[in-house]
Amino acid sequence: MLPSLIQDLKKSLKMPLFGNTFSPKKIPPRKSASLSSLHTLDRSTREVELGLEYGPPAMNLGGQSWKFEEGQWISESVGNGSGKEFQRLKKRNVQLEEENNLLKLKIEILLDMLTETTVEYHLMEKEAEDIKTQIRRKK
Repeated sequence: MLPSLIQDLKKSLKMPLFGNTFSPKKIPPRKSASLSSLHTLDRSTREVELGLEYGPPAMNLGGQSWKFEEGQWISESVGNGSGKEFQRLKKRNVQLEEENNLLKLKIEILLDMLTETTVEYHLMEKEAEDIKTQIRRKK
């Protein structure tokens, strides 16, 4: 009688919301990030297919035109081209500063080498004098 009572109790405790098997809902497949196939084409094919000519980005701000070249925005002044000239001079200045720093380093290394050689010479000269004095004492 006791075992049947336990079985009846177990059946009554089963929750009708949860079944014995686990079956999750199917997840719908993801949509592709881009429905366009343009990203798969190389540049020349895109230009032929779409007639696009890619150039550096340009904009006009306050009556002055700017162009993005070699990672920097360059001002294109009307007529004199001072913006390009400024960028060229700035780049040359950086090159000269780097060269100057390298030459300063080389001078410092040469001075260190000269100092070391001079010290060695003086030590050798002192040893030679010490040897001469020892020879004179033995006589």
